[in-house]
Amino acid sequence: MIRRIFFRLIKLVFIIVLLLALLAGAAWFYPEKFLCVDSGKNVSADVIIVLGGGAKEQRAERAAELFKEHRAPRILVTGAGDDEINRQILLAHGVPANAIQLERESKTTHENAVFSLKILRAENVQSAILVTTWYHSRRAEKIFECFAPEIKFYSRPSYFGFASADWKKTGVGKRMRLEFLKLPGYVIRYGMNPF
Repeated sequence: MIRRIFFRLIKLVFIIVLLLALLAGAAWFYPEKFLCVDSGKNVSADVIIVLGGGAKEQRAERAAELFKEHRAPRILVTGAGDDEINRQILLAHGVPANAIQLERESKTTHENAVFSLKILRAENVQSAILVTTWYHSRRAEKIFECFAPEIKFYSRPSYFGFASADWKKTGVGKRMRLEFLKLPGYVIRYGMNPF
């Protein structure tokens, strides 16, 4: 009896390990299907949040597009060092200065969420569109949802370097592969659900 239970347990562990290996392999070879989260073009919200880092001009340009489509009436730019650069790009793309708000303290995705959420909660924001690069969109959306389940978050990423032929030449390949290390790190450290 004990022997039978032991072998069933071994079999179950083997199946789980095999499934996890298959999932990891699929994610590695098709990262755009695993890392990229896009809520679709018809979403609207109270605010657009542009996260710092990555290909800076691509994130701000994407946010300006969404603003011009009237997807939200204002933009919150988050990220120390990137905030002023992204603000200038938004202004250059026709976003009025009074529609742009800056969060200047954050240096990580976790801090982007924590510091932005102070602002959003103080202003009773109910929904937000997150703009980041495509390979960062899953982790960004999940960490914001983890820290603020009362706010509805949408993801509308920039698709800079999305084609696999461009990964090496744009430097996206290296950043994308690092994302596979950061994602489980955030799951372990902050308890967020990556799916």
